[in-house]
Amino acid sequence: MDILKSKLDPENLAALTAIRNPHLHAYIADAIELLDPAQVLVLTDSKEDLQSLRDMAKSSGGGECPLKMKGHTFHFDGCNDQGRDTFSTRYLLPKGVDLGESLNSIEREQGLQEIRGLLKGAMAGRTMLVCFWCLCPTGSEFSISCVQVTDSPYVAHSESILYRPGYEQFKKLDADSEFFRFMHSQGKVNEHGCSVEWEKRRVYIDLTQNIVYSVNTQYAGNTVGLKKLALRLAIQKASKEGWLAEHMFIMGVAGPGGRTTYFTGAFPSACGKTSTAMLPGQTIIGDDIAYLRKKNGKVYAANVEQGIFGIIEDVNSQDDPVIYRALTSPGEVIFGNVLIAEGKPNWVGKGSELREKGINFQGEWHKGKTDKDGKPIPPSHKNARYTIRLSALANLDPEADNPQGVPVGGIIYGGRDSDTHVPVEQAFDWTEGIIAKGASIESETTAATIGQAGVRKFNIMANQDFVSIPLGQYIKINLDFALAVPKPPAIFSTNYFLLDANGKFLNGKLDKMIWLLWAELRVNGDVDALRTPTGWIPKYEDLVLLFKSKLNKAYSQDDYVKQFTVCVANLLAKYDRVERIYREKVSDTPQIVYDTFAAIRRRLQDAQAKYGNTISPLLLKSK
Repeated sequence: MDILKSKLDPENLAALTAIRNPHLHAYIADAIELLDPAQVLVLTDSKEDLQSLRDMAKSSGGGECPLKMKGHTFHFDGCNDQGRDTFSTRYLLPKGVDLGESLNSIEREQGLQEIRGLLKGAMAGRTMLVCFWCLCPTGSEFSISCVQVTDSPYVAHSESILYRPGYEQFKKLDADSEFFRFMHSQGKVNEHGCSVEWEKRRVYIDLTQNIVYSVNTQYAGNTVGLKKLALRLAIQKASKEGWLAEHMFIMGVAGPGGRTTYFTGAFPSACGKTSTAMLPGQTIIGDDIAYLRKKNGKVYAANVEQGIFGIIEDVNSQDDPVIYRALTSPGEVIFGNVLIAEGKPNWVGKGSELREKGINFQGEWHKGKTDKDGKPIPPSHKNARYTIRLSALANLDPEADNPQGVPVGGIIYGGRDSDTHVPVEQAFDWTEGIIAKGASIESETTAATIGQAGVRKFNIMANQDFVSIPLGQYIKINLDFALAVPKPPAIFSTNYFLLDANGKFLNGKLDKMIWLLWAELRVNGDVDALRTPTGWIPKYEDLVLLFKSKLNKAYSQDDYVKQFTVCVANLLAKYDRVERIYREKVSDTPQIVYDTFAAIRRRLQDAQAKYGNTISPLLLKSK
């Protein structure tokens, strides 16, 4: 209490001690001793505190600058802080604990000494912000209370858009209630407010204490603790308590007669996840992270967030009309790493001609400008982002804040794949769905993570970077989750990135709506399907009707054959690659994974002997 009194004025001290949790008080006191701030502000759920946070973010050094449109601001992260740093993100593990070689880790005491050394005195002369948020709707069995300590008003402001207020819920917690903790400092910054010691960027996760430390970074994926960092904590918590924490959207898909079927979907970053959740005529509950629980013999899902931190490249009025309307209307929006010209945001793929000069993440920019290596500097970064509340979207589902969650009818796993998987396919059952669709995702890397783009990468459940338990255990938990569920959700794979021989996409951007609507019909038993060696695919005549009625578009049999030809040889090679990863890197892989791969391989080899390396869908039989 003496430490708290040394930095908190009476008003802020009263706000903190109104939460009668000694573990919280000890955590804040430890943060004060370590970070040495000039003062501490405790933010409650009040409208006044929220407005104060907005004002701080736009003040000098706050991380944001206002744009011409009311409520719009922009933020730059700097040239070397533009994505999730998977290399420097590590788990702090006690001696003797091993998550497997596929997950980055460091011995806990060594890691704590390093990260706390980097954080020592990091807030000298600055204000420490103490913020309280809630994952999922408050007052729900899904909800988890969180506290964030940061010296970045931009980070705190972003969280106020993305997460539900949690101060009042904290006040209701028991003295021994569990909560998640996040400690962040942007470190030294330049005149533009960007973190400059990016070589010392660290994001360390202490699973034993539910604490995440991050320093020398501002990019939201490394600093907004409640996002992917909290997902890592939640996965471990869920594994102990019998529920799932997944990298999934939740959306309502419109079926015949006013019916709504809820789907979750897991896609690696920049693979169409948000654009799927925002399809015209459908409703959104959340675009990124979902918690799934079993109740009354059914699976229910709740959205962890109340906002979107989305990739803005190629968001335009034609392909993403709902998001585009929200981004170009007055309201609270943070634009990150876009081009700013004459007080307005510009980005690649906006659908209108870009300005030829302005400022962006690297400073002054003009058309044709190159970097030190002579490479063209794009007007906006490929991983440029927007942060916005879901309530700003016209298609928000009425059940978005239901504390009970929504019943899940189907689960979708997608990725970037130019030559192997068909646009949509239903797994034969839950086991094959989890193993052959979810636990076998390969996807080309994108600018959303630091490193080389365009590399085909294994990404289990589109959750590889965030799994905080051994991968074999993670698969088993997913397989066992359907036990005691008489009719578990149907599982589908999707692929929006098939290319023809000339390197052109075989599908239009809105075609994904047809694949989703077909999946909705399958969940409800309204259409038959064709059997392939790896699952069920649509019949041509059903797609013709959907394309005509939903997109007013003719769908040729030639297009159907190109898109839904089964690439037997490529699939065999894919499952060989994935199995090799499990055998070489996942020591605790359940035997059922190998048995499932063997069964799929036999079916593919039988088909190869009968049809050759490819199978036209016109040769397949109905269910």
